[in-house]
Amino acid sequence: MSIYEHDVIVVGAGGAGLRAAIAAQEEGADVAIVSKLHPVRSHTGAAEGGINAALRDGDSWQDHAYDTMKGSDYLADAPAVETLCTESPKETIQLEHWGMAFSRDDDGRVSQRPFGGLSFPRTTYAGAETGHQLLHTMYQQLVKRGIKVYDEWHVMDLAVTDEEHPEERTCHGVVGYDIQQGEVAGFRARDGVIVATGGLGQVFDHTTNAVANTGDGVAMAYRAGVPIEDMEFVQFHPTTLPSTGVLITEGVRGEGGILYNEESERFMFEYGYASNDGELASRDVVARAELTEVNEGRGVDDEYVHLDMRHLGEERIIDRLENIVHLSEDFEGVDPLEEPMPVKPGQHYAMGGIETDENGETCIAGLYAAGECACASVHGSNRLGGNALPELIIFGARAGRHAAGGDVDEAEIPTGKRGEYEPGEVDTPVEPGAVASTDAVADGSGERAADGGVTAETGDGSPSDVLERAVERQRTRIEWLLNKDDGIQHAEIRSDVQQSMTANVNVFREEEGLKQSLRDIREAREAYRDVFVKDPSRTFNTDLVQTLETRNVLDLAEAITLGALAREEFRGAHWRAEFQERRDEDWLKHTMLSWNDGTPELWYRPVLLEGESKEYEPKVRSY
Repeated sequence: MSIYEHDVIVVGAGGAGLRAAIAAQEEGADVAIVSKLHPVRSHTGAAEGGINAALRDGDSWQDHAYDTMKGSDYLADAPAVETLCTESPKETIQLEHWGMAFSRDDDGRVSQRPFGGLSFPRTTYAGAETGHQLLHTMYQQLVKRGIKVYDEWHVMDLAVTDEEHPEERTCHGVVGYDIQQGEVAGFRARDGVIVATGGLGQVFDHTTNAVANTGDGVAMAYRAGVPIEDMEFVQFHPTTLPSTGVLITEGVRGEGGILYNEESERFMFEYGYASNDGELASRDVVARAELTEVNEGRGVDDEYVHLDMRHLGEERIIDRLENIVHLSEDFEGVDPLEEPMPVKPGQHYAMGGIETDENGETCIAGLYAAGECACASVHGSNRLGGNALPELIIFGARAGRHAAGGDVDEAEIPTGKRGEYEPGEVDTPVEPGAVASTDAVADGSGERAADGGVTAETGDGSPSDVLERAVERQRTRIEWLLNKDDGIQHAEIRSDVQQSMTANVNVFREEEGLKQSLRDIREAREAYRDVFVKDPSRTFNTDLVQTLETRNVLDLAEAITLGALAREEFRGAHWRAEFQERRDEDWLKHTMLSWNDGTPELWYRPVLLEGESKEYEPKVRSY
């Protein structure tokens, strides 16, 4: 059995993973990254808009924090928000010192542009490919420092002890599957594991996310016992290309791009969706406005609206938004220098994720999370554009330092069932969670012998023993999947769930639709028990990897839908037909889900609105 050993293991090599690895290495740790993609193929590279940082005279971190809390519809935790806003200028300048190619003003300063929901133009950017530049800048630092990368290794499971309460458990490493060779191996972490696996867009069938964004880290942490937080809050970006889901940056609107309906009306103003900020209202507001236009018969081809930037002039467009021209031409056949682009909302970002404190630590000792897979909570019920990239670098760095034993302030945000919380319940049409014991083979949640019987859990409970047993579980699972010669293929199961989620758990949500989605997910879980891998090969078996990922898609689709059904209010990105107002007296709290022996348990934790110097008082949110 192959075991690779390091002080800190980082799972995922996007923005958060790279920054965590650099920070841990700076603290003297022996660090390794385990990633199913080569680092520069990570989805951070698709981020276009920018990094919010209060860098200029007239701006302040306090204003950034207020905008973020308002944007979150008062569901973000103030200690996390203030950490983001106070540290973003320093981390942004650090990127500049590492050589990131920021766009510049004529006086040589890094450029900043307006973005939705911001009271000051504080979005620092590199054309319309900020994430690409960020990823390559940090990968350069990784290479310079000689940090080990195990790329094209798909992490299947976390090696966690099995005490009754998650708060008593410890993470000792991860189990990886070598996509190139077909080997299952263990990665022992002496000091900590940092999960930085990114988003979960593949839960939906119209998404800006890459095919690799299957929420692996969130699902693994959930099954290991870490609570997942606010999963119902999913951001649908207002401007994606209808045929592919490819993102058209908010920077187009930041530079002055205008949204029109079929009647050539500037509907954000004409119909009062955002009488002050118009196209630069918060993302949830703009996405709902666009779909309302379509639903009321004012959409173009009954599907989308138009985004027009022709009036900005070719010079400005090429200087600041050149890749948007290419995306529109390549994917829609539309030259935006000559005509408006078709756009519609598409799944873009998960506000919820693995519950962490502001140091990236979970309730399981030695287990951290950072980036989109984590929930500190910085974004609450709606993320402001330009706040994701600073989250990656700030909380990635903090998690890396903490895991490596560096000096980090004590966290104010509690994790796990500690501090104040209350039980919850939700009326579901079917039983949620794992399906019977046979689920254990296909999903790897239990050990099974070759003859189908469950093997006894044995061992001495040492870190190496915990890791070896986790490796053996997953090796058994792989063999079972590869040796099964008939059944149902994962693609059919995944497609059914994606279509159900897009139909029922989208921008507009109704009780019956949410319940239908839970029924569909239950059917998919039943079908997954009979899943098989058609390709028997051991090298580059993408059919096998995607079959493993589909289990994660099922768990997260269910978690999102359970949270959406439970939360009986309209807050941020979560719109409910039956509940058309924000209800602070009942719902100013985080939705928490814990995986208890295969059954999701719902509970709630209060939002922390008390900041360093002020309390953020919930107000009516208007733009």
